[in-house]
Amino acid sequence: MGRRRDPDLYRAPFPLYTVQVHRDTGLVITAGGGGASKTGIKNGVHFLRLERMGGQVCASLAHSFDTETRATMSLALGGDVIAAGQDASCQILRFKEETGKPEIKQERKTQGKGGASEQGPRKRRVGGSQPAAGDGDGMNETQNKTAEISVEKLGEVQTDFSDDGLQKSVRFSGDLSFLVTGGADGYIRVWEYPAMKKKLDFKAHDGEIEDLDISPYNKQVVSVGRDFACCVWKNDQLALGLHWNENMPSIPDKMYRYQACRFGKVEDNREALRLYTVQIPHKRDRKPPPCYITKWDGRSFLPLLTQPCGNEVISCLAVSDSGTFLGLGTVTGSVAIYISFSLQKLYYVEEAHGIVVTDLAFVPETQHGRELVGDHEAAMLSVAVDSRCKLHVLPNRRSFPMWFVLLLCALMIVAVVLFLQYAFPGFL
Repeated sequence: MGRRRDPDLYRAPFPLYTVQVHRDTGLVITAGGGGASKTGIKNGVHFLRLERMGGQVCASLAHSFDTETRATMSLALGGDVIAAGQDASCQILRFKEETGKPEIKQERKTQGKGGASEQGPRKRRVGGSQPAAGDGDGMNETQNKTAEISVEKLGEVQTDFSDDGLQKSVRFSGDLSFLVTGGADGYIRVWEYPAMKKKLDFKAHDGEIEDLDISPYNKQVVSVGRDFACCVWKNDQLALGLHWNENMPSIPDKMYRYQACRFGKVEDNREALRLYTVQIPHKRDRKPPPCYITKWDGRSFLPLLTQPCGNEVISCLAVSDSGTFLGLGTVTGSVAIYISFSLQKLYYVEEAHGIVVTDLAFVPETQHGRELVGDHEAAMLSVAVDSRCKLHVLPNRRSFPMWFVLLLCALMIVAVVLFLQYAFPGFL
């Protein structure tokens, strides 16, 4: 199941902590930093364009937004708005794509053998560029019309009041009517959007909140924390506490803690909803016990299936658009893709990054996304503290080469003929 390391899709000048893919534009938005005030390493939000060239997916830096002295540790997308968790605050940014003025690039011609005109190194044309007529001085002109990205600061609110001052998680509601943040102080804060007026502020966990998500069904919030709890909230009231190991008496309550949670759709069933949680060992041993992933009914919150997912400690979780696939990253840099139906591993790259994977994002299942994925079933991005962004593609399990199908048919025909000859001597 282990695969070779894929080449880097992109490498930033700072550690990367979060990645998202904008559904409408296909832009990859990744962010991080290195604590510029102390280390001198820059902090920023980078916008990447993905395109397929020569059968390979390539990334180019479309825009870099400097976040000055603060690294972005968590991020959520709501349309063209970014909610970026920076230290104890959430900064609200809006990005916009505008078609820039045509940029004229010149390429010098050189004389080849026999006086033939040869062109120098060819530059890749962007956005339907057209070559201009030669001007007779040995130069070629090409016009590049590229969409420029601008970023506007809309506001900022303080979302954590702990001594560490760290917003750990942020999510937009599906209808973009509110925003939820969770921090190191254990508080969940709900903000009206776009006014960013605080609506709810309550203690959800004793200790840090590791992750949270919002149900697309009834807008209930699910949160997981370092206090071994997974909670379902209706407004600021605890609606339910989840216990993944209820039917596993051999596992004590405080042997594992929750690390991540995500809601997901069910393919071919619009009415159904699933919640996925990851459980990791509370203490690390020389021979670490396995981590577990649990699938819940997203409406009743009854556990449906729990499976072990390896001995590497899980650091992050992602769910594909259709809910068909789950992505897992580990603290040792490995990346895996599971199928949600049976929670079986389909793809695995050991130490793809070599250091903790901080975030994952599936390529959206849009027309542009399908063009990037090509003949593969799915594609997922991973980022890590090593500053690298990598692309992982899942081979299509449902297709076979035509030669294999024809060979199989021929073998079946031969087998049937031999059987008939054996059963009925003189048949042929």
